[in-house]
Amino acid sequence: MFVDRSDAGRQLASLLAPLKAQHPIVFALPRGGAPVAAEIAKALRAPLDLLLVRKLGAPSQPELAIGAIVDGAKPTLLLNDEIVRSLHVTPGEIAQIRDVELGVIERRRKSYFKGRPPLSAKGRFVIVVDDGLATGATARAALNALRQQGASRIALAVPVAPPQTLQDLALECDEIYCLQEQDYFPGVGAFYRDFRQLTDAEVIAILDSLDQNGVPA
Repeated sequence: MFVDRSDAGRQLASLLAPLKAQHPIVFALPRGGAPVAAEIAKALRAPLDLLLVRKLGAPSQPELAIGAIVDGAKPTLLLNDEIVRSLHVTPGEIAQIRDVELGVIERRRKSYFKGRPPLSAKGRFVIVVDDGLATGATARAALNALRQQGASRIALAVPVAPPQTLQDLALECDEIYCLQEQDYFPGVGAFYRDFRQLTDAEVIAILDSLDQNGVPA
């Protein structure tokens, strides 16, 4: 049981301490991953960035994901080709949905970072951090996008997750760090004493603490 996300981040940071010499970039999946990642980035003296992921909903069934768009120095479009074909989604419809979700990402990045550009993953060792995984769908999109963006090595670091999810995601990255693998998994929040939803203001406060090198103070 973790006290809160910062506590989970400090515990993960201890596990990841040997990676400090490899000069990684830490990417948080917001909002919940931000305080976890901030503790890791602080301990590793690594630059911190957010990786914003937006689901692309089918035109006729918005709750059904046909893919995702992932933030980055060059945003990455990921599509589930099987679903796209089965629903006969046209390239024009995909482009329209993509542009809407890219607009959401751009507005959030502007709000969070106040104009600071995304960090480039190209040729870098990157660590993707969230506050926990259930299905791992968002993490999978993030890992795939970072690979397409040219990351040389990708690690996934989370406080807690089901073993099957970790096994599935092992195919998408080079290494995984997880403090607790839990077969009984009612939800990520069940493993925290304080799992209240973070506000945008709290995420912005974390980002405002970054020094000129992007490292949390």
